[in-house]
Amino acid sequence: WLLWGYGIPALSFWAGSIFLRRHGDDAPLRTVESAAILFTVLLVFLEIRHAVNGGDVYRDSAGLTEVALQVCAALAMAIGLERLRIRTGSVVHDIAAIVLTLFAGVATVIGLMVLESPIFQPTDVGGVFFNLLLLGYALPAVLALLLSYAVAGRRPASYANTIAAAALVLALTYVTFEIRRLYHGPVLTRGPTTGVEQYTYSIAWLVFGVALLGIGILFNSQRARLASAVVIALTILKAFLIDMSTLSGVYRALSFMCLGLVLVAIG
Repeated sequence: WLLWGYGIPALSFWAGSIFLRRHGDDAPLRTVESAAILFTVLLVFLEIRHAVNGGDVYRDSAGLTEVALQVCAALAMAIGLERLRIRTGSVVHDIAAIVLTLFAGVATVIGLMVLESPIFQPTDVGGVFFNLLLLGYALPAVLALLLSYAVAGRRPASYANTIAAAALVLALTYVTFEIRRLYHGPVLTRGPTTGVEQYTYSIAWLVFGVALLGIGILFNSQRARLASAVVIALTILKAFLIDMSTLSGVYRALSFMCLGLVLVAIG
């Protein structure tokens, strides 16, 4: 009944907006466009809720899978609306794209990073590489990066850079959680963090930072080079604040040696 209650109205309003646009951008057109976007968003979110919860759309809470799908859907729709507003110049498409982007940002911070984060909740993330971490953090990172390029040059630079920064945070979170998945199994909250694991985090962050630097140099991207600088700076902070106190013996020495060699190479 979701398709009947939301899908058909959404399709009807989109069709109506196409006919009304022939007569110019006026209040009736904006009303119909707003209804088309509203019913489309409701359809997508309710279909996700229906699929994840076995048909129970009235479930009190949402899990990592549902929040991840909602974030991905919101980012995908925001990208579509950003492209659409270039062609139509509609203020409705403009505002809707911003609202969906803000929703994705709030859902990412509150849902993916706090309430449903597998580092805080005993969630079974699944397989070693093909798991919920891909859906919850890697895919949103890619979509956020695509959205930042979709708005580049068409919205304020701070807006695009904020979205790009969110993509960087999601990507770094994915790398960190994936390493923890390798050491702790499908439930990331189980077991203590060993020295080998801490060392692996440092190496992975270094590799990620160097990869971003290489991309920045290869494609002459200042944004990628700045992202690399941020990741390397975080790695340096981790080395002095965490590795120095938690690692011992050969792992502490290797951690600082690798960091030093990478910094020299970057210099």
